[in-house]
Amino acid sequence: MNTRKGHDGHPTAARPPSRGAQAEQFAARLLQQRGLTLLQQNYRCRQGEIDLILQDGDTLVFAEVRLRSRSDFGGAAASIDRNKQQRLIRAARHYLSTLPRIPPCRFDAVLLQEPDGSSGVEWVRNAFEA
Repeated sequence: MNTRKGHDGHPTAARPPSRGAQAEQFAARLLQQRGLTLLQQNYRCRQGEIDLILQDGDTLVFAEVRLRSRSDFGGAAASIDRNKQQRLIRAARHYLSTLPRIPPCRFDAVLLQEPDGSSGVEWVRNAFEA
């Protein structure tokens, strides 16, 4: 049984994964089924966070997973605005600084309407340029 300790030291029930975490898990499985190799999930540094880092042949892929059930403000794709792109680029540069050599890279986006992909999935390769 998976239990956590609350601030009072007593066990608390484990929380179910958030919709965002479910979407990231779905996207990771999808991309792996498409032949990519998952290297890291939720890479965090001071510069930002990268949802998924994968290998596609010789290319390193930084993937952003976006979940938007409503399209009032442009949907999932529109939520990766210029500021978000810049944070992703800075985080990717930080990750690349830890490698012995810099491989070819690209930024992809996995756009979902539901965390399980039941209402449509779009995988955008080269979603933006660094």
